[in-house]
Amino acid sequence: MPMLKDPSRKYSPFPQVNLPDRQWPSRTITAPPRWLSTDLRDGNQSIIDPMDAVKKNRFFDLLLEVGVKEIEVGFPAAGATEFDFISGLVKSGRIPDDVTVQVLTQARADLIARSFESLEGAKQAIVHLYNAVSPAWREIVFKMSQDEVREIAITGAKLLRDEAAKRPDTDWQFEYSPETFSTAELDFSISVCEAVMDVLRPTPERPLILNLPATVEAATPNIYADQIEYFCRNLPNREAAIISLHTHNDRGTGVAAAELGLMAGADRVEGCLFGNGERTGNCCLVTIAMNMYTQGINPGLDFSDIDKVIETVEYCNQLPVHPRHPYGGELVFTAFSGSHQDAIKKGFEAQAMRNDEHWRVPYLPIDPADLGRNYEAVIRVNSQSGKGGFAWVLEQDQGLKLPKKLQADFSRHVQKMADELGRELNAADIWQCFREAYFVKVEKRRFRLIDYEESKAGDGARIFTGTIEVDGVKQRVSGRGKGLLSTVLTTMKDSFDLDFEVLDYVEHALGSGVDAKAAAYIECALPDGRSGWGVGIDDDVATASVRAILSAANGAYASSR
Repeated sequence: MPMLKDPSRKYSPFPQVNLPDRQWPSRTITAPPRWLSTDLRDGNQSIIDPMDAVKKNRFFDLLLEVGVKEIEVGFPAAGATEFDFISGLVKSGRIPDDVTVQVLTQARADLIARSFESLEGAKQAIVHLYNAVSPAWREIVFKMSQDEVREIAITGAKLLRDEAAKRPDTDWQFEYSPETFSTAELDFSISVCEAVMDVLRPTPERPLILNLPATVEAATPNIYADQIEYFCRNLPNREAAIISLHTHNDRGTGVAAAELGLMAGADRVEGCLFGNGERTGNCCLVTIAMNMYTQGINPGLDFSDIDKVIETVEYCNQLPVHPRHPYGGELVFTAFSGSHQDAIKKGFEAQAMRNDEHWRVPYLPIDPADLGRNYEAVIRVNSQSGKGGFAWVLEQDQGLKLPKKLQADFSRHVQKMADELGRELNAADIWQCFREAYFVKVEKRRFRLIDYEESKAGDGARIFTGTIEVDGVKQRVSGRGKGLLSTVLTTMKDSFDLDFEVLDYVEHALGSGVDAKAAAYIECALPDGRSGWGVGIDDDVATASVRAILSAANGAYASSR
């Protein structure tokens, strides 16, 4: 069936929240929330092949390494695999004292009892109770009234209270979710949560976690923020509640909804690493945490080795992290476009020159090094790339800092190779292309320096004397001039009838210390009116200059054949 020409016949816009004096738009996030990972529960139930015990344990260890302090480890009443994993974690003593595990249960007596059994012996734990409250679930799924749905929550809360009382050695915390909150009537959701609080009697010192899920993301993030602010304003005994967010990504704005929800007064965020979860996924904890990091806020989660995190998540979920996923994707710090590459290259150069450590590099909202990424993958070269791209790669790979005009000259060689190969060029490709362009292939290299010496004449002139191999034959040559470059140019003219004029000369060190080499770049005016570039690299800067002149001569010779 094709898409409707008039979708309003089938779908209605989501109603606005009557909150004319809303405060959240003028607020900013200044501190991280409490984080809960639900990778082992919501994430696990969403994958084709649920994790076995080995993968679950590996994922649990990863969450500890990242620094997550609250972990929803499963749905113990779902089956023996879930129950055994949870009880095994408790009995093994692998749960650190500063980490609290959480389990999820529906509001049924047998499921609640089973959930508490799975946590026998835990130092502290959270039992998370939920039931759906929105009209679609009440009317279509349950066929119940509001009072009947509220009573389900009240009965479940009493069971939590009673089961916890049987096990006083564990520090029990409770969480309640009016599931489908995002599509429910706000005042009804508040009345259900108030009824649960009346049973559990939380205090500011021992608060109840009230989780407000966007079970189905049905509106823009600003409406979800309005819902959160309205709820926080109108909930009795608000100071005895931790407001938690569990956003889904049906509209693709789960992270934005969570961020605005925090601005609206929430205290806690539930989600999965890289956003795995039912249907289109949950809030991505990596994205929202790193968003805070780029605003100067320590999120309390450590993604310093993002590639290790990705490796573990992909292994456990058997789902790839998209190459363009924020912060973690393989290509998110990579530029192929010439204009992007040029801006990034200039940004890195400016960053190195500034005393201010504040990060300011175009197109890169965060320093890839903070996530354990190196700079080699920031700029990659294909047929769309410009001169800044391959110049950056050469500088990173070989230490060569090409003058602007040499970059332009070399770009035609790179573009030709990219077009011929029809693929991305790696550092080895670009280095090979550079060698062929300026050191020239062996079969086309006419002039090769064997040795030389420089001396001074009585009249102050400099004398160049050396051996140059020409077409495989060694030949002694000499010339006079005011400086080294002029003596070599005079020698080339007198010995080989090559009349060059230096238009530009640049040199720099390659590396540092006793093993440092020198690179020299020379632009010459050739006899036929063209200009050509030569490149020389040597342990000695003077010798590098001589090699650069011979490189220019070889280039002129090769292009004339």
